[in-house]
Amino acid sequence: MTTRTTRTAVTFTSPFFIGGLEDPLPAGAYDVDTDEELIEGLSFLAYRRVQTVLYVPGEPGQTFVMRMVTVDPGELDAALEHDRFENEAAEQGDAESARATTMNAA
Repeated sequence: MTTRTTRTAVTFTSPFFIGGLEDPLPAGAYDVDTDEELIEGLSFLAYRRVQTVLYVPGEPGQTFVMRMVTVDPGELDAALEHDRFENEAAEQGDAESARATTMNAA
């Protein structure tokens, strides 16, 4: 089978949970590898996702520098969407607070 790996980076603005891990991961940038294999026998190129891996940096004092955590891509997308929603809500709350402060000062 022919396989390919695509590396992308994702950024979380808040701590987040991802399946298989007990503790939340800190906000920050994370590398993600997606492995796909070629579906043979078709008249066009098509790939099937076989694995998605999130690279989690080790914390000071841990025995590992980096660990690879296999994740469900749908769960990763949901965590990113939740992070975006929380960030937008916080920004909206900050803007409303600033408007209220400006109106009270006037």
